Parts: sequence; C-alpha cells; structure tokens
Amino acid sequence: MKKYLSLLMAGALAVSMLGGCGSAFEDGSSTAAATGESSPSQTQGGGTGETSGAAAGNSSGAAAGNVIHIPEKDEFRTVDCQKDTEFYVVPLNIYDRLVECEVVDGVATIVPSLAESWDISADGLVYTFHLRDDVTFHNGAQFTADDVVFTVERMMDPATSAMNTDFFSMIKGANDMLEGQAEGVEGVKALDDFTVEITLEVPFAPFLANLATPSCSIYNRAATEAAGDQFGIDPAVTVGTGPFKITDWVINDRITLVRNDDYFRGPAKIDGIELIQVPDENTQKLMYENGELDIVDLSSSTSQLAYFMGNDAYKDNLVTGPEAGNYFYAFNNEMAPTDDPRVRRAISMAIDRQTILDQMYNGAGHVVNSMLPDGVLGSYDAEEIPYDPEGAKALLAEAGYGDGCDLELYQKTDDPDPLAMNQVVQSMLGQVGINVTIKQMDEAAYLSTRKEGNLGMTRAVWWADFNDPDNFLYTFFTERNTKARSINHKNTDVYQWLEDARAMVDEDERMELYKKIDTTMVQEESAVFPLFQMDHVVVVQDWVKGFRIPWNGWTDTSYYNVSIER
Repeated sequence: MKKYLSLLMAGALAVSMLGGCGSAFEDGSSTAAATGESSPSQTQGGGTGETSGAAAGNSSGAAAGNVIHIPEKDEFRTVDCQKDTEFYVVPLNIYDRLVECEVVDGVATIVPSLAESWDISADGLVYTFHLRDDVTFHNGAQFTADDVVFTVERMMDPATSAMNTDFFSMIKGANDMLEGQAEGVEGVKALDDFTVEITLEVPFAPFLANLATPSCSIYNRAATEAAGDQFGIDPAVTVGTGPFKITDWVINDRITLVRNDDYFRGPAKIDGIELIQVPDENTQKLMYENGELDIVDLSSSTSQLAYFMGNDAYKDNLVTGPEAGNYFYAFNNEMAPTDDPRVRRAISMAIDRQTILDQMYNGAGHVVNSMLPDGVLGSYDAEEIPYDPEGAKALLAEAGYGDGCDLELYQKTDDPDPLAMNQVVQSMLGQVGINVTIKQMDEAAYLSTRKEGNLGMTRAVWWADFNDPDNFLYTFFTERNTKARSINHKNTDVYQWLEDARAMVDEDERMELYKKIDTTMVQEESAVFPLFQMDHVVVVQDWVKGFRIPWNGWTDTSYYNVSIER
C-alpha cells in the first residue's frame, strides 16, 4: 500500500507537469491521426507579426474591450476542419453545420441550424433538409443547397486528402468518389436552392448526431475553390457562416476573430475572440490572475487544476461539467495472460480507481463501469466493478496463475500521464501476483503494432465526437475495429448487434441493444476496463457571463452566447 501511494504522489507531480493537448482523442482518433502538416511560417492575413503584451506574458493589467482572451497551448495548423481532428475552437465559431448538438434542459439535443427542419424516410435511408433562406457567408454570398453538395464532395474528393471522411462515408456513393471511381457523390442532391436530399447506403441511426460535428461544417463553393490550399490558412480567403469571422493570424502568437454582425441568429454579445498561444501552464495562471486572460480551460491546463480547485478565492469562478469521455484500459483478448477473461477481470478488481482519481487528478471526476459516459446518449447505471484484491487473487488461481504471472503494459515513449498511471497500476497489480513490465514504444511503432492487433494491454482515452453510443461501441467492438485497436475479442453476436443497432429506427429499442452490447463487453467478457470520467473544469473571470461547459468531449466550444459585464 505504501509503495503505490508514494507512486501516486510521484504520478500526481508528473501530471502537474503535463500540458493538456486540447485534443478530442488520445492514441488516435476515430478518423485519422494528427495532420502532420507543417504550420505556416509567416504572418497570415496581414497581421503585424508583433507579439501582443498578453502573449508575451506582460503584467499590463486587465485586457480591455469587449473581447474574450483565451490561451491555446499548441501551435495552430489549420482551421479547415476537414483536414484537422484537434483544433476545433475556431471552426466552432466561424462555421455552422446543418444541425447542432446543444444542451437543452440538461440533455444534449440535436437542434436546427443551417437546416431549419428535416424529414426522414420510413426506412431511414433518405434525409431531406429544408434550409434557411436568410443565411450569408462572411463574403456576402448567400448560402444555398449547392454549398452542402460541395462540402460533402470536397470531403470525399481524394485530392482534398481529408482526414474526416468517416463522417460522410455512409452517404450513398461517397466511398466511390473517395476511391476515385466517381466524380461526385451520388447520394447528395440539391433539389432546389434551399432543399438538400441525402440518401444513405444503408440506414445509419446516428446520422444527425454525426452531422453536428465540427468536421461537417458547411463551406461556400466559390470562395473555397478560389482559396485552394490557402483555405483554412489565410484569413482573407477563409469564410464561413458563423457568428465570428477570422481576421488575423499571427504565427506562434494569436488568432483573432471578430463578430459577424450579419449572423442569421443575430450578432454575438462580444466583439470578438483572441486566441493567444501560451504553451506554459504556469504562465496561463499568472496571466489569468493579472486579468490578461478571461477563460482558462483547466482540463487542458492540468498542472493548475489543484491550485484553482483548492483556492477558495476562485470557488465562484469555476464552471464544471462531466467530459463526454472515458479513461480505460484495453486488454488484448488474444495475448496471454489477458486471453483469459478471468485474468482480465482479476486485473480490473486489483486496480483502485478511486485512489488513482483522487491522488492524480484531484478527484475531478467519478469512477465509471461502462464504456458509455454520463451525458452521452444511451448511458445507463452499470453494475459496479468492485475493487477487491483478494477476489482478484482467487480469480488468478482459478485461471491457473496461483503463483502469479507476467504482464506487459504498453504505452508511447515520453508520454508522462500514462506512465504515471501505469507505474501505479504496476504496483497495484504486483500486490496480487502480477509482475508488470511497462513497454514504451515510439509513436509510429505503437500505432502500427496496434493496427496489426499485436499491442498488449494499454491505457487509452476516448472522447465523444458525436452524441451517440455508436461513437464508443462501434469504434472498439466491431470485427474490423477490435483488431485495429488490439482488443481482438471474438464475439460474433456483438459484431452483428452493432450493425443491427445502426439500422434501427426505434430509438428505445436501439438504446436497449447498446446496453446489452456494453454489458457483454465490459461486465461479462471484461474486454476493456473503464476507469473514470473526468470533470471538465474551466476558470472564468468575474466579468465573463453565460459560459457553459459543452456537452462534448472536446475542450473547445462556441462563444456565441458568452458576454462580458465589467
């Protein structure tokens, strides 16, 4: 006990030194890995190239004006969200989608946006979207159905090299275009200027939720084609329909957004947003205390979490809500000793999740027993997986490992957060007779080994990118994906249930089937071991009003409803 408590203290220190990635995913996304594109090396959009006082960390007092100042840790790559899976804060504020997912009466709900209404055929194959006729892009062009057709076909055009093709791949003919076998997408048609018909290959129940993701933001055909490869890079040619417009991009410094006074929902309450690059988390804290930053997302600035949560002076400045995602351990169901479900269950029972959460993450979250986190459609009250070291020993003995066994725990090299947790788990498992070796691999080797199905037990994190259980269960437990994730479970019933659930029209029936799938994979087969769901914690200045934690798993959000009252 004393040994792993000391490791927890060391782990907490390691976590406090981390920088949050601001990413929707860890260990790869549902669509692709990071872009790998080189970032621009000069000022974009006519910016001066000079570093602002805030970006330099000068203590010049509170930031002036009706502008929200927000830190970003990482260098910006592109705001073309067909080509990026991480940096969503600009797309969420300068573009719109056909529908949005918003919290209504405490529940994440699909609501109209560029589409004011829609019809779905009885067989679930044909979606007819009735578009607003009062929307203009930032360049003054009217939004029409042709822009929707263009957006889908641009994503599926091989020349785009899009990273998010999965979000449109269920549309009839989409994969034919992606594979170079068609010049367009058969299933998307403009019936008139303000009506779009989208036909799917097969019924896909999460389709509307899917369309609410940033990756499905709608682009203007003329402006985007004219911009070429500068779209998403040069503010002067990057236009959307959203409540803010991108006006300046100073490399390694800031991105500036200004209010779109012609926004179809009415102008935002603030004049703009300044995203300032501040890689150091302690500098973020100091700038916040100096009034130079209005909002700091502590889920991305983890080293400051304990400081702000433990300081009574800030208790009224913290906005919290559950992140739509889980930390979990994935077992390789074909690799000894975790090829035996009794061993997998024993490992789960030997890990004290609450202690890890309390000591490493300041208790900012709660233990979970399902792959479906609270707040995500389909979540339910799953049976508790107990912390029971003696029960774990008994299961190991039953599996033929009464004298113990060896286990390899895999992670990427130089990744301190998983390492800190893995070292604690190593000690906990050692107390029940499991000798753990932590194997660190460079990222390329790790990902290729995992894709081949040959990675052993590993810690992972998955955050929702659309509000449906399909996003969690299909991703890990279909026949193709379970190998690509090195889980390798062999339950053909689950494979079929996952396909069946996608095609179900009856929502209640569909949710019951997802509960059955989750119970089978987590409780009965112990194919994975859910750990906890973290709280999303954001500290805001007294003068910031209307900020709400988004429903999703991203640290990014829209600032349309936020105001400043000094």
